[in-house]
Amino acid sequence: QVQLVESGGGFVQPGGSLRLSCAASKSIFSIYTMGGWYRQAPGKQRELVATIVSFGNTNYADSVKGRFTISRDNANTIALQMNSLKPEDTAVYYCNAVKATFPSYDYWGQGTQVTVSS
Repeated sequence: QVQLVESGGGFVQPGGSLRLSCAASKSIFSIYTMGGWYRQAPGKQRELVATIVSFGNTNYADSVKGRFTISRDNANTIALQMNSLKPEDTAVYYCNAVKATFPSYDYWGQGTQVTVSS
């Protein structure tokens, strides 16, 4: 079993920045693993924010393109740099690590709260 621990959430005013980090208990963000960030706002379903694969290919939700950047810092850590934050970015942000090939896995962190408000 692998634990994912998010950090870096908090309260920020509109237009501000935050950097989220996801630390894995093992070197899980390897060549076959896709790392991702998802978020869930109150009363809404969890949605994709950004994903990254080992060769550096990234994918972003349209709502965050140009403002958020996902990165793989090392085999244990991925991060999400969030700039120009908006109130609608307020949500609990979750880290995810998924591997489709055998042995497959799908791990989630416990989430970190991001609140954007004036």
